[in-house]
Amino acid sequence: METLHAFFSAEFLGTATWLWLVFLTIVLGLLILDLGVLHRDQHEIEMRESLLLYSGYFSVGLLFGGWVWWQLGAQSAIEFYTGFLVEQSLSMDNVFVMAMIFSFFAIPRRYQHRVLFWGILGVVVLRALMIGLGTVLIQQFDWVLYVFGAFLLLTGVKMLYNREEQPPDLERSPLLRFLRRHLRVTDDLHGGRFFVRLGTAGRRLPYATPLFFALVMIELADLVFAVDSVPAVFAITQDPFVVYTSNIFAILGLRSLYFTLAALMHRFVYLKYALALVLIFIGGKIFLHGWIGKIPAAVSLGVTFGLLAGGVLLSLLKTRDKPA
Repeated sequence: METLHAFFSAEFLGTATWLWLVFLTIVLGLLILDLGVLHRDQHEIEMRESLLLYSGYFSVGLLFGGWVWWQLGAQSAIEFYTGFLVEQSLSMDNVFVMAMIFSFFAIPRRYQHRVLFWGILGVVVLRALMIGLGTVLIQQFDWVLYVFGAFLLLTGVKMLYNREEQPPDLERSPLLRFLRRHLRVTDDLHGGRFFVRLGTAGRRLPYATPLFFALVMIELADLVFAVDSVPAVFAITQDPFVVYTSNIFAILGLRSLYFTLAALMHRFVYLKYALALVLIFIGGKIFLHGWIGKIPAAVSLGVTFGLLAGGVLLSLLKTRDKPA
């Protein structure tokens, strides 16, 4: 009994092991409920269902932030909410890429949720590796945080002044070419399956389907977008528990909101500029720390929320008469 108590009380990356286990249990429960109960039958998700799913995930994220407040204090909770908001906002650009990937591989809407769901499992692992690496670098080399700050400043300025964004050319993707050279691939979908066995009765060989290729490309897209979002949350807090949990809860909600955002993103014309200002603010915070001291977490949350809310409201007003 004492050994078990010592295990749960021991710290992992600065936080008690039992807190990590509670978080992982909640995430696992949400994923089982999503795919095993709500979406056992693969169907096309309409905007109403997408909004209901998002409201559920968003509510769980808010409640988890309240639990963080209770267990770790107000500072950690505000940092969680700030990271939660920043990650959701920065990941919205990923919606364009996901929609383009589904279009490129001709994935019907009824199978898109399956790809997004299994993609979350990859995100859980990849973000853990990236955040773990970032934590080690910051602990070993203090100057890495300033590298993150400079990167965020440059990215924000580039986003602010770069009006023309060229969509990625998937046909020329090195990863896609590699997969096509080394895997057998079917021309058509086989329901919601990622792999099938085809051939004669005596020799059936495994084939990847376009659904699997779409999954791999969406995982790659998330990895690319994480290069911006993970340093942004590290600039808010260096607590690995807060960074990781805010990332995962934000992504869970955003994946469920994909089907709504894909239909409405043409309305958010000024969101990119709001995101650019958020990146500039977060990156600038790191360099201002040496002159004016640490900016309070509540101020960071207020400025971030104000910029994003302003960008969304201005966009909706500007495009209120714009057709879909």
